[in-house]
Amino acid sequence: MTAPAERPNSPYPVAHSAALVAGNRIAPSWPLDQLIAVNPWWEMRDQTITDVAARLTLLGHADGHMPRHWFKAQFPDRISPEHLDTALRSTQTNLDHEALMAWLGSDDQPPCWKNFSDSVDANRDLTRNVSWHEEIIHQISQFCASFYSIATPLPHEPDHCLYEAWLENVRNDRGIEIMMGEKGLHQYFDALPATAEALLDEAVADLQVPEGAMEDYFHALLLDINGWASWLAYLRWQSKLAGGSDDAMHQLLAIRLAWELVLWKHQSSKQSGHTAALTQSWTQQFARLPDLLQRHRQHQEPAWIWQRAAEVAFQQATHAKLLSPAATKPEPAQRPTLQAAFCIDVRSEIYRRALERQDHLIQTLGFAGFFGLPIEYAPTGASYTRPQLPGLLAPALSVTESKEPKANNQLSAGLNRRARWSAIGKAAPAAFGYVESVGLGYAFKLLRESLFGADSTHPVNTLQAGDPQYIISNEDAALDVPAQAELVAGILGAMTLTDNFASIVILAGHGSSTRNNPHAAGLDCGACGGQTGEINVRVLTQLLNDADVRTALAAAHGIQIPKDTSFVAALHDTTTDELHYLTALPAGSDLVQSWISAAGKAARRERAKKLGVDDKNTDKAIMERSRDWSQVRPEWGLAGNACFVVAPRSRTAHLDFAGRCFLHDYDEAADGAKGYPVLELIMTAPMLVTHWINMQYNTSVMDNELYGSGNKVLHNVVGGNIGVFEGNGGDLRIGLPMQSLHNGQQWMHDALRLNVYIAAPQKAIADIVDRHEVVQQLVDNDWLYLYRIDDTQKEIQRLYKGNWSIAS
Repeated sequence: MTAPAERPNSPYPVAHSAALVAGNRIAPSWPLDQLIAVNPWWEMRDQTITDVAARLTLLGHADGHMPRHWFKAQFPDRISPEHLDTALRSTQTNLDHEALMAWLGSDDQPPCWKNFSDSVDANRDLTRNVSWHEEIIHQISQFCASFYSIATPLPHEPDHCLYEAWLENVRNDRGIEIMMGEKGLHQYFDALPATAEALLDEAVADLQVPEGAMEDYFHALLLDINGWASWLAYLRWQSKLAGGSDDAMHQLLAIRLAWELVLWKHQSSKQSGHTAALTQSWTQQFARLPDLLQRHRQHQEPAWIWQRAAEVAFQQATHAKLLSPAATKPEPAQRPTLQAAFCIDVRSEIYRRALERQDHLIQTLGFAGFFGLPIEYAPTGASYTRPQLPGLLAPALSVTESKEPKANNQLSAGLNRRARWSAIGKAAPAAFGYVESVGLGYAFKLLRESLFGADSTHPVNTLQAGDPQYIISNEDAALDVPAQAELVAGILGAMTLTDNFASIVILAGHGSSTRNNPHAAGLDCGACGGQTGEINVRVLTQLLNDADVRTALAAAHGIQIPKDTSFVAALHDTTTDELHYLTALPAGSDLVQSWISAAGKAARRERAKKLGVDDKNTDKAIMERSRDWSQVRPEWGLAGNACFVVAPRSRTAHLDFAGRCFLHDYDEAADGAKGYPVLELIMTAPMLVTHWINMQYNTSVMDNELYGSGNKVLHNVVGGNIGVFEGNGGDLRIGLPMQSLHNGQQWMHDALRLNVYIAAPQKAIADIVDRHEVVQQLVDNDWLYLYRIDDTQKEIQRLYKGNWSIAS
């Protein structure tokens, strides 16, 4: 199912190239059990963000920026006249302050593109009839749900392509003609070409699509069914990671285009006397496309200046923080009593501050939550594998337990039973009938969860009881000790932890505690592929506590780990701010435990304000929220994220970022001696992941209808783990539900582009940007801001289009 750039012998080869380009504009959306944040505009990063927003508004009727009333509510308290003036000075524009204020009070909007089905709806009585737009999306979406569902697949051959399966299905469905009240419609489905490629040729000919408009028209059609297009983009992404090229996107486009063709033929036959007028109005819209795009660019110009002003307000406050000296002089360097490494996730920033306040000999570190392990987890004896690394990457290593075969078989059987039962409970056809189907037993389960908050965990996460031993393999061959030491040396170097080890070093992955939440994986570690970091920290802890690995580390890499240093695996529960030990603390660690408990209480108190929890019952209330199956806002996840700081912790330990900042420890001196490999890794992996997170939250706020998943109370899970419907129909929903973004009165996330701050030399940063096209696109096309923290801590410098300047 690969889409060729051109179809051999096609009368319209440009159409097939245009279909490929249009499909490549769609970003992937990961399944629910591996949910990670994604920038839905990612595949258009080669364009400026302002051009992308204008194009998506034109073609997909998207909201590419916050509405006027939001900016109006920020002015003049949060966005001051001075912030607006700064934004105007930094933007090449002919607009002035008066024009920007006038824009706030207007409601004009340029016309958007209309697919042919939308043009038919314009002349249809929608007070009495279903719109073609809604019906087409519903029909395609229901078909895709059946085709890709693991619970109720359509009967089709393994090589039966998406378009062919749809064609067979729609030809057997006589109800569409009756329901839509369009006699004679079905004959045009019967007459459709047998293949997607032939359909494309016939459609562009009959619909008279100009070559120059094909890419945008096809893109507009895919935006109509953006959720399922995003799912197919995910399948394409996974295929590429595995070295394949399968791509069903052009099949989905052909299905959507077939509906246009059927309606075109049907309308032409119904209104044979008006065919010329119908054709003229349709072709004129194609001719107006370039002008319409330019009008949308101009119309959105004031919005982007207001957006820049909102970002200036945040930046100036953040710059002042980063340039402020610590209140007290740092203690003389001495061995820490406790070191704790956390994910760079913004929720860790609150916990790290709380833990560091317990004692000056506590040191925390920030590192990507998969802890540098490029692994997939394969439970021994099971045919199941699960990636434990960012979605940008493909696993290079495999991890499994070392256990007796008999135990493995029993483990696998239990896993399969629990996974199947869990899948049945989440399947779309069972959503409303599940309790009735299962019977009284499930009613007791609901009652138990209501009263006692029973645990509800992924079946795979229950396999790690006790202290399992892991085998790390590369292409079925277990890593030997030198290879394990080399892996660990790279990780410790990237963590800036190569000497002065504490006697206890906690490696804390993170996960969440929620109930009845299809998007639960989205609250777990995005760096671990939407999983908790449990496997990663257990594996790394095993390696670091291994005597042979330590000997090899010292001999080959010069990293001496003291004999009295114990590495402890733990999991930070971001919903409850508890730290759960996965391996035991050394004996006599009562003081450490008291610090951990106190830090959890302090972090919960800080989070309670945003959750609306009573200060008197903070601990109890937060624990109850995490176990309440009816709770739609157990935590705020990464809402509010706005900046990413890459610097030694000493530069930020005295600062309160209010849970809005990703913090990655970085030692420029050690890295510079090696040519800045760690900085390059950070700027090409964690920085991209934080940008994805930032843009998923931004777009879900700006347009929840297209890029968010709506009301989570109405969610029905599709195909086990593919995604959700809002209600029982419509498109597959992607992005974040409203309850993850809005508290019922106001947004809990400000849609601000990510601000990246790096403590490293100008040349090192600029060289990395120049070497990596993706990074350069993000910086120069205004997808994020890239700053340097000056060595003297007197100014912040910005890199933009190859030039450094002092940040305003």
